Amino acid sequence: MLGVAVFIYAVRLAQTSGTAWMTGAVFGLAAFGGLLWFFSKLGLIAVVPLVLLHGAYFALFGRLVWALRTKSGISGWVMTVGLWAGLELARDNFPLGGFSWGSLGYSVSNMALLRLPARLVGTAGLGVILVAVAAALAMRRWRLGAVVVSFLLILGWVLVGSTPLVPGDPVRVAVVQGSTPCPFEHCPDERYGTYRQHLELTGSIGKGDADLVVWAEGSTGSLNADPMLVPAVAQQMGSQAVRIGAYLLAGGDRPISETEWINANVLFDPAGEIVGEYRKRHPVPFGEYVPARRFFGWVEELAAVPRDMVRGAGPVVFDTTFGKIGSVISFEGAFARYSRETAAAGARVLVVATNEASYDRTPATDQFIGITRMRAVETGIPVIHAAVTGRSVIIQPDGELGKLTGLGTRELLVGTVIVTNHGPTPFVRFGNWLVWLTLAAAGSVFFFEKARRPPVGVAAVSGSKP
Repeated sequence: MLGVAVFIYAVRLAQTSGTAWMTGAVFGLAAFGGLLWFFSKLGLIAVVPLVLLHGAYFALFGRLVWALRTKSGISGWVMTVGLWAGLELARDNFPLGGFSWGSLGYSVSNMALLRLPARLVGTAGLGVILVAVAAALAMRRWRLGAVVVSFLLILGWVLVGSTPLVPGDPVRVAVVQGSTPCPFEHCPDERYGTYRQHLELTGSIGKGDADLVVWAEGSTGSLNADPMLVPAVAQQMGSQAVRIGAYLLAGGDRPISETEWINANVLFDPAGEIVGEYRKRHPVPFGEYVPARRFFGWVEELAAVPRDMVRGAGPVVFDTTFGKIGSVISFEGAFARYSRETAAAGARVLVVATNEASYDRTPATDQFIGITRMRAVETGIPVIHAAVTGRSVIIQPDGELGKLTGLGTRELLVGTVIVTNHGPTPFVRFGNWLVWLTLAAAGSVFFFEKARRPPVGVAAVSGSKP
């Protein structure tokens, strides 16, 4: 937040529009270059365009804020905050479905008092509140900044002291982090070996010791280790569900043709039967599909993405004996809209299944956990963050983290979540209402000021002498 305040202050001090453009670009390039350097594990072709895109976003923001530099009152403050709300809304949706990593609201995910208001306004709305403070500081309106900070802290304290989340029954969860035969690398028949390791580790769970067993994204799949394609695999996984007496949710990638594939979570019931699946809806651009593929044939790295992922149709919620559960897969966890839709469909437990094998021992997995804990706060339901080689963790509805697994390790993570009985949180019910309200307020102020400004030449004529 303080960094954003300094940024806005520097832009307002710029002597020319070119300097404002440059200040915004440098801020965006530095911030996202540092945040997203782990993408370089996939090659410069993965990280450079993404960082340049965000540099361009912030360059535009800097130029627009500079245009408001003469406005130091409430109107200038409202329009500056509105510009940030618009910037974050654009980043969350454009281009190619957006990229919300690095949104300001995630910066307070480890601060209980500050993250809890996301239950009301969402992470994007929380970012609006934080930038409102930053803009007040940048414009030297200390009292206004103090009022917003006090409001945020009081709101967090009220949410901590109140009990809007009605607890229900405890559910014993076992996250099977089976890793791969070659963590953070690729090796022959890797997917089958990964499946075998998950099956073996699941065998260590005692009968009746879990109600829900979770295997992460990519723990099954390919032509020889997918339960939907190989009856023997389905039989072995179903047998474990029967033996434990638990539901088993497992992620896998299933080829369906030479050019297409599906990324899905499959659910077994305690009788060992497959009762349904959820298909990922938001593929990673250039990672799980190649947009306008015919124009990118010259990029050698894209040979590693020979098939395009087929998108799922919508959220899927599974009925279980302990309540409804839903899931999102990896990249989708970085977007509030998918978890919100799943919670709105009735889910009372959310599974975020991810892999992260491509990012080695970088901060990617910890950054992603910071993001998914905000999904728990927004929806008011527990989140089971399950990874194959990244860290796995069970997150409570208030965002508190349980035990974290290691990177690239084979571990069994056991914990308990409470299936909440409350209705949808305000965020689930109304979405990013504060973002839209801020945009509406900023737009109204802009058009009001424009309307009351005298036409060009009127002031000179009215003040001239005969």
